[in-house]
Amino acid sequence: MNEITSLLWQSTLETLYMVAVAALFSLCGGLALGLLLVVTRANGILEAKWLNRTLETITNMARSIPFIILLVAIVPFTRFVVGTSIGTDAAIVPLVVGAIPYVARLIETALLEVDGGVVEAAVTMGATPWHIIWKVYLPEGLPALIRAVTILSLTLISYSAMAGAVGGGGLGDLAIRYGYQRFRPDVMLSTVAVLIVIVQTFQFAGNRLARKFDHR
Repeated sequence: MNEITSLLWQSTLETLYMVAVAALFSLCGGLALGLLLVVTRANGILEAKWLNRTLETITNMARSIPFIILLVAIVPFTRFVVGTSIGTDAAIVPLVVGAIPYVARLIETALLEVDGGVVEAAVTMGATPWHIIWKVYLPEGLPALIRAVTILSLTLISYSAMAGAVGGGGLGDLAIRYGYQRFRPDVMLSTVAVLIVIVQTFQFAGNRLARKFDHR
C-alpha cells in the first residue's frame, strides 16, 4: 500500500504540474485568439472579415486533429522546444498546442454572451477598442470566462492522461505502466479514484467561483 501511495502522490503532482503550466500558456494564447475572433467578426469593434475568416479556418482545422494524433505528429517540434519527447515537460508542449484553439472557442462563446447594448453604449461614449476589451468584454464576461477555464482544466486533465500513453508521465502513465501492463488492478482503480477526486474538486471550485462573480 505504501508503494501505491508513493506512486500516486508523485504521479498526481506531475499531472497537476502539467495541467497548471499548460493551462497558463494555452489560456494566454487562447484568450488572444478568442478576442480576435470576437472583435474582428461582422459588426465587431475591429471588424475585419478577411482576418476573421482566416482565424476561423485555422481554429477549426486545429480543433479537427484528435489529441492523441497531435501528440505524435508534433514530436519533432516538442523535441525542438524542450529537448526531449518523453516526460512531463515534453507533454506540456502538445497540451498547449492542442488546447489553444479549444480555449479560443470557449473564450469566443463566453464573450459573445456579453450584452451587445453595453458594448454599443461604450462605443457611443467614445471608448477605444482596447478599453472596450478590458473594461467591458472581460469584466462583463468574467463568470462565463471562469466556467471556460474550468472546462479547460478538466480537458487538460483528460489530455494529460492520454499523454501518459506515450511516456508523458502523470496519472495516465502510472495507470498504463503499473496498472495495465503489470496487471495491477489496485493501481488502476486507485488512479481512477484520484482522477475523479481531482475533476470533482476543479468542477466544484470553478462553479463556486463563477457564481461568486455572477451578479445577474
